[in-house]
Amino acid sequence: MSGSNLTYVGVVAIIGVVALIMAWVFRREVLRAGEGTEKMQEIAAAVQEGASAYLNRQFKTLAIFAVLVFGVLFLLPGTAEIRIGRSIFFVVGALFSALIGYLGMWLAVRANVRVAAAARDTGRDPAMRVAFRTGGTVGMATVGLGLVGAGIVVFLYRDNAPSVLEGFGFGAALLAMFMRVGGGIFTKAADVGADLVGKVEQGIPEDDPRNAATIADNVGDNVGDCAGMAADLFESYAVTLVAALILGKAAFGEHGLVFPLIVPAIGALTAVLGVYITRPRANEGGLRTINRSFYISAAVSAVLSVIAAFAYLPSSFAGLVGANEAVAALNGDPRLVASAAVIIGIVLAGIILSLTGYFTGTEHRPVKDVGKTSLTGAATVILSGFALGLESAVYTAVVIAGAVYAAFLLGGGVTILSLFAVALAGCGLLTTVGVIVAMDTFGPVSDNAQGIAEMSGDVDEKGAAILTELDAVGNTTKAITKGIAIATAVLAATALFGSYTDAITTAIGEVGGQVANVASFGYEIVSPNTLVGLIIGAASVFLFSGLLVSAVGRAAGAVVYEVRRQFREIPGIMEGTGKPEYGKVVDICTRDSLAELATPGLLAALAPIAVGFGLGVGALAGFLAGAIAAGTLMAIFLANSGGSWDNAKKLVEDGNHGGKGSDAHEATVIGDTVGDPFKDTAGPAINPLIKVMNLVSVLIAPAIVQLSVGENASPAVRIGIAVAAALVIVAAVTYSKRKPIALEAADNDKAEPAKVG
Repeated sequence: MSGSNLTYVGVVAIIGVVALIMAWVFRREVLRAGEGTEKMQEIAAAVQEGASAYLNRQFKTLAIFAVLVFGVLFLLPGTAEIRIGRSIFFVVGALFSALIGYLGMWLAVRANVRVAAAARDTGRDPAMRVAFRTGGTVGMATVGLGLVGAGIVVFLYRDNAPSVLEGFGFGAALLAMFMRVGGGIFTKAADVGADLVGKVEQGIPEDDPRNAATIADNVGDNVGDCAGMAADLFESYAVTLVAALILGKAAFGEHGLVFPLIVPAIGALTAVLGVYITRPRANEGGLRTINRSFYISAAVSAVLSVIAAFAYLPSSFAGLVGANEAVAALNGDPRLVASAAVIIGIVLAGIILSLTGYFTGTEHRPVKDVGKTSLTGAATVILSGFALGLESAVYTAVVIAGAVYAAFLLGGGVTILSLFAVALAGCGLLTTVGVIVAMDTFGPVSDNAQGIAEMSGDVDEKGAAILTELDAVGNTTKAITKGIAIATAVLAATALFGSYTDAITTAIGEVGGQVANVASFGYEIVSPNTLVGLIIGAASVFLFSGLLVSAVGRAAGAVVYEVRRQFREIPGIMEGTGKPEYGKVVDICTRDSLAELATPGLLAALAPIAVGFGLGVGALAGFLAGAIAAGTLMAIFLANSGGSWDNAKKLVEDGNHGGKGSDAHEATVIGDTVGDPFKDTAGPAINPLIKVMNLVSVLIAPAIVQLSVGENASPAVRIGIAVAAALVIVAAVTYSKRKPIALEAADNDKAEPAKVG
């Protein structure tokens, strides 16, 4: 790599450091805010203790997986330099993902009480500023660590950087998936249990201190929505960069290793702008304020990215140093291709923001219609939200597919250039990640603030109304970020699919084989092995989702029985003279969520191995296509259905259709509890799932080829690996399904629900 390009890489890394400095600045601003009354601080301290204890236990559990994967990566084909670097940066990626998650949790559990205090003492605008600056801290840390990590790899390994970055992206994705799974099970077990016993059976408010699950519910918001989502968006950032740099090197040569870093570096700078301009105007709703900031920062990113393309890239494909031969022979201007691809990604983010906001926002017809169905019972609430999720998934998936195809067309018929254009569209979308993380963290911080206000009783009616509004805005921003997260997953997965194809072609060339002579290498859709792989890939997404929803159901059942027991056995809880045992519910959620980590993780890592080694790389290509397609639709459906049920409940609680305590309210609470594992557990976890599957496939592709053709071909070893992987999956799923259901574990005489108060 030339000296000038190394300079650009150094500048990108410096911008990453600047982003980290800005994260520290925003953090200081948040921590300067007042912490409210002694009672509010006491409740916040309990949430802080529970969240820290959970994440510490989770990281100890995940360290075992990290050590195992580190060793396996070292055994995969490649030069000694690549194998060592790939394993080391796998650990770095995992550590960065864990660090982002922990930072998100640590600050959120300290910001929540400050948002509540600001709503009580100074009004809506200061409260909103504290909540959004909290998200801004995590957002800047996300882009900062992503740029620093990728920049260091490119600077150290240069032409070998794409291979080493596979390990970096895999570490980030694998840890994020585990954090998403564990945090999602924790938060929704507590939430569902608290709602079913507190709201439905006892008729008390959501965050009433008499409910033993309230502290666990607030802890869950932080370990699931803050820590889990922050890690998820970081891995989206890292994996998209990995895919872009792999394909960029193959298509554009040296320029392809640098330009994909320049674009998100611009996004880091515009994210600072987005956070600072998030200031409500007179009589302006919170969601409109946030959306305006997003659109302004996105527009600035688009303009600066075009300027960067014309300033950095040559005016002809022939001027690209080390470019692919077919690309170098094209007539045209690479600056135009790169600019158009980046703009497609930025526009995609804006469209998804609008589309998701329409289907999940309280001010739009879809959620209002779901709210109206509460007048006829819980069944119609569930049916309407289910239908909304199915319909919205189609529109969002078509928009994402349209963006992918539009970027693909920019390649002018050269496949590697088309795939790089898709990856650049992903980089364009990355320019919005800083603001997107801020939007996402805003939600759980506002939710926690409302909970602290209600539990403490120290916030007046005006302050409570402010927090209710911010919580409703947060529900929509969380749904929006989930939509954008799945878009990044699809773009990254599509680009990684191209990386997988390139890895197969390279490996076949190294062993002297010919694709046409090996049936298992056929990619034709009419090939039975490809169709079988496609079906298995789609089925894996369904199985993964089912495992997570079932896990939430089991853990929530245990919470329900514990909360019922406390209402029944602890004197004076309903009168306010007895104190619930909050720690017992936190322990149940921690125990059950960590116990459920292994099976989904093994499925994600071993399913590609079983298909690839057992049926060949053609079937594995079909597997990836099936997982991407089914994962896209499933994730959007789950997120939007859950978001619509949640905000329909908010509409009723705001006084519509009978208000709190009415039959309509009970119906929407039931709908919301159904949607909780949809939108906050299974749906978001699909994002890292499909990227883990893609990265595993890219990593194992050379080994599959080596065992299939050439001197080292060994069908027996290849089939043995596949059978072993399949048996582990079967054993893990069987073990998971044999776990006792909480309802079956309870004695019949203790299974009676508490009377509605």
